[in-house]
Amino acid sequence: MIHWYPLIALLVVCLACAYLRVGLRTWAIAGFVAVVGVGLVAGSHWLAIAIPALVFALITLPLNIPEFRRRRLTAPLLGIYRKITPQLSETEQIALEAGTVGFEGELFSGKPDWSKLLKQPKPELSVEEQAFLDGPCEEVCRMTDEWQITHELSDLPPEIWEFIKTRKFFGMIIPKKYGGLEFSAYAQSAALQKLMSMSGSLSSTVGVPNSLGPGELLLHYGTQDQRDYYLPRLADGREIPCFALTGPHAGSDATSIPDYGIVCKGQWQGGNVLGVRLTFDKRYITLAPVATLVGLAFRMHDPDHLLGDKDDLGITLALIPHDTPGLEIGRRHFPLNAAFLNGPVRGHDVFVPLSQLIGGADMAGQGWRMLVECLSIGRGITLPANASGGVRMGAIATGAYARLRKQFGMAIGRFEGVEEALARIGGHSYAITALARASAAAVDRGEKPAVGSAIAKYHCTELGREVARDVMDVHGGKAVQLGPSNYAGRAWQTAPIAITVEGANIMTRSLMIFGQGAIRCHPYVLKELHAAQIADYRERLTEFDRVLFRHIGFAISNAARSFVLGLTHAHIGRAPGDKYTRRYYRKLNRYAANLALAADTAMLTLGGKLKFKERLSARLGDVLSNLFIASSMLKRYEDQGRPVADQPLLAWAFHDCAYRMQGALDGVLRNFPIRPVAWLLRALIFPIGRREAPPSDRLGHRVAAILCAPNDARTRLAEWAYLTPSANNPVGRMNALLPDVIAAEPVERKFAKALKSGSLKALDADAQLAEAEQIGAISPDERKLLARVRAATQEFIDVDDFDPAELRAAVVRPKPELRSAA
Repeated sequence: MIHWYPLIALLVVCLACAYLRVGLRTWAIAGFVAVVGVGLVAGSHWLAIAIPALVFALITLPLNIPEFRRRRLTAPLLGIYRKITPQLSETEQIALEAGTVGFEGELFSGKPDWSKLLKQPKPELSVEEQAFLDGPCEEVCRMTDEWQITHELSDLPPEIWEFIKTRKFFGMIIPKKYGGLEFSAYAQSAALQKLMSMSGSLSSTVGVPNSLGPGELLLHYGTQDQRDYYLPRLADGREIPCFALTGPHAGSDATSIPDYGIVCKGQWQGGNVLGVRLTFDKRYITLAPVATLVGLAFRMHDPDHLLGDKDDLGITLALIPHDTPGLEIGRRHFPLNAAFLNGPVRGHDVFVPLSQLIGGADMAGQGWRMLVECLSIGRGITLPANASGGVRMGAIATGAYARLRKQFGMAIGRFEGVEEALARIGGHSYAITALARASAAAVDRGEKPAVGSAIAKYHCTELGREVARDVMDVHGGKAVQLGPSNYAGRAWQTAPIAITVEGANIMTRSLMIFGQGAIRCHPYVLKELHAAQIADYRERLTEFDRVLFRHIGFAISNAARSFVLGLTHAHIGRAPGDKYTRRYYRKLNRYAANLALAADTAMLTLGGKLKFKERLSARLGDVLSNLFIASSMLKRYEDQGRPVADQPLLAWAFHDCAYRMQGALDGVLRNFPIRPVAWLLRALIFPIGRREAPPSDRLGHRVAAILCAPNDARTRLAEWAYLTPSANNPVGRMNALLPDVIAAEPVERKFAKALKSGSLKALDADAQLAEAEQIGAISPDERKLLARVRAATQEFIDVDDFDPAELRAAVVRPKPELRSAA
């Protein structure tokens, strides 16, 4: 047996070096010392020492001679790489280079540096921003009647339109020197969450001008004259903007837009100037029906070469005043009964001068890059914020309703089936709000989070839809019957809108998250692509060699880390956090290594075909996404001072993320087309099988309990929700009643005991209370409390009903004629 010691020592040292990511030279020295040292100490035969040492030397010595390695190994590999690497289109190249990489890059490294996450500044509101939330946001919420907006007017009432204009809700992103508020992304997110807690139509109306649109584009790319003229008018509401990108034949594939503009001369404000004559057909454009300024994406052509030698200049962006001849706007779409204004924009032979191109003539053809960079910012704020505001209100409302609504003599929140739904609501709400917080904070740090914003958009809206479904299920018929007292139905009804806009979720998951993440976030893939394109051969070979062998070491390390952390179920390894959270960081270390290993293997073995294996890409993206979500939750937990009361919410959401990551990796391995590779990967990733479990029933019970009673964790979860118990806010009134509901529960039990014993003969509810007081079953004060709570809770149990005439449309459309097949 002792003759095997040198070989065993070599294998152990190699595994340790790979796990610790030591350099190539250190690995060679450590391996040689291990073979010789252990062999001599153990008294092994000289051949048992010499053979492993010789084989190891034959492998490591050439690798440690750079010139030999480059000539004999790297040069042939570079030739193969250049042949098999798929050629990126200009569109893909722009998308990959747009934006920046944040902490998601660390997660793709297989060994995250958690200090980078924990050193990020804690996002906070300024005094001015907090005052805006407590003042104008609070006031407009008090003015908002969602039933009036969505059913009676199908629009915001005039007084709210005037209020949000004059209080500069449309100017949150615009600098103060142009008359805007110049708020942080975090403050913008907070304001939208508060508005969303009262009305999705209101939050969408405010969110769109502060997201992808003329304001954002002018800030980054506009000429100084354009900024000086338009930004003050956008800030105070004199101009209402919209941005026209999507058309009937170009939705998610925005680069294939058929809308075009021809460079030519034409009349503009009394002069004959050089400009563009536009023809376009756009739809789904939010705020179009009231827009005074239309941003337009189109493909610009210069057949007469008035600007240069190119015929097709590419996608370009322009600003079109609403009164420009040939521009047709005004009609409305009707998106799932939501009242935010949305409609088509069309134009034929619409002439605008080159000065109306965003950025002027110098930015002609740069539209796709401009859109991708700005979309990564807007998508990371508006949609996650709206989802967060909705789930905050849904969690508070459902917890309170589950406590006051009684069935079979007990609160429905105590039934295990309802507890299960409440746990999902609480856990998902914690994850969504942490993700929205992280996404906004990244923008405030100066990042343009292309991958992070795609993760935030997809998962906030998808989990938000799950929360809306559970809110509906717990409320039952109360949520089904629409009316002024229904605070849940519209959120469920309109949930698919957020799923669809700014990149349909199916496409975002299957193409964008991993498709961009695998190249942008990977520490070496993009560097290899760039190295292979260097013109000078020697420089190309040297740089490719340097990056390639770091990549190889990276892959070997991730294989070792996956195996070791899988074998120990992530119970070892250095990790930050306290005694409670350290295990979570270790678990993320394991899944980060798993992701890096699986991604590298897929790219190596499938090459360009991986681009078309959308289901594999989607599952790998799910792993990256849940790593990012879990990291966001841990950062939030640290920023808030590690509150013990929040631990059930964190634990439920974290175990849900871990279980999803395990399921996604298992899906990759089950469906990987090269089966021997899949078997090897499974042995490295799941060496002792799949051990993750979904959140336990006991943990779900603790989360449900948080939602159903006033406490610090519930208050933090409700941050920025509009909970003032005003006349227009049934959730606020119900939430204010919750302490009395809880105080009345012991009295209910006393009353129920007396009723069950047969001591109460009366049939009327009020008479029964009087009789219970008379026989001493409850005290006079208890009778008053119970009567008051019963009367108050009835409002939240009742549903609306209508005269049939109230539900008839004021205008009946004529039946459309059938179109002929020809």
